Amino acid sequence: MNETPTTVTNILMVCLGNICRSPLAEGILRSKLDATHFNVDSVGTGDWHVGNPPDPRSVKVGLSHGVDISGLRGRQLSESDFNDFDHIYVMDQNNLEDVLAKATTDEQRRKVVMILDVVFHGEKVDVPDPYHGSAEDFERVYEMLDTACDQIAKELA
Repeated sequence: MNETPTTVTNILMVCLGNICRSPLAEGILRSKLDATHFNVDSVGTGDWHVGNPPDPRSVKVGLSHGVDISGLRGRQLSESDFNDFDHIYVMDQNNLEDVLAKATTDEQRRKVVMILDVVFHGEKVDVPDPYHGSAEDFERVYEMLDTACDQIAKELA
């Protein structure tokens, strides 16, 4: 009896350091998708936090919404990510520019989208970096990402 292989869609979330926004986006989207059909990961454009856990404030806000990202570890965007992932969502305009600068083909560039464009089509709305902010800033970022991830999950389903 032949089984049909399961197709997995690979989704990458990108921010600057991979400790605040992108791990939250990864955890939120994972919670909304079937893991047998979707793989979600996150990276930073910079290398400052490679191997480090997410910012404790991101972990805390995630847990307050039932999303545990404490086991994630930071990594930096690599050349192979452009081939390994089907969709690449960036958090802000700077991330967009950095990621597009590393893409080597038009096919790779087409995969890259600002995450809030799924909600605010073509408006180039940034998810603000909460790193230097307050707990309320992390909560606002969570809410923005949750709204975007709802839309992404709906579009991919």
